[in-house]
Amino acid sequence: MEVILTQDVDKVGLRGEVVNVARGYARNFLLPRRLAEVATPAKVAELERRDAHRARHEARSVEQGREIAELLAKTVLRFEVKSGPTGALFGSVTPTDIADEIWRTRKVRVDRRKIELPEPIKRVGRYEVPIEVFTDVRVEVKTLVVPEGGELPPEEELEAAAQAEAAAETEAAAGEASPEAEGEEPDEADEEQVPDDAFDRAVDAAVAPELEEESA
Repeated sequence: MEVILTQDVDKVGLRGEVVNVARGYARNFLLPRRLAEVATPAKVAELERRDAHRARHEARSVEQGREIAELLAKTVLRFEVKSGPTGALFGSVTPTDIADEIWRTRKVRVDRRKIELPEPIKRVGRYEVPIEVFTDVRVEVKTLVVPEGGELPPEEELEAAAQAEAAAETEAAAGEASPEAEGEEPDEADEEQVPDDAFDRAVDAAVAPELEEESA
């Protein structure tokens, strides 16, 4: 079935994409966790209108690419996020987040697949995010990931916190590999199992208002 992703989902797609997934995966994982919503005709049309509008503001030539790169080189993106005492985020900053923030602050569209993050940002800190604006036109955009309601600590404190967290993770991994832990069975993640008939009624309820409008 087709759903619209409301968050980036690893190996499935990016936020705002319409993807075709197995009904059971949608029913028991994506929809209960609010990672997606049913792709009704009206919602798909709204996405297409939004993408068409943004597409008018992306580079279509090397010259336009250079102009956009010059603008982004002067831009500092700022994300205020919830984080723990060591600077680890409760969540992450993804290429989709960066593309959306560039649009919000500069009204410039960049292809989120051309935002070169090896993995989502998961710690507070100062970053230089490489972006391919157009063929052979690249720029690094300054990005600040800041604790919610606070400011970034000095660089040495960020490094010390990262090292402390890495040491704690190494110690925890060593503990899991100890003989005492070998006999323990990992707990399986509980998934909300939704019966097929209840799921079908929920999908019908989402689509029905649009069908009524079309037939009126």
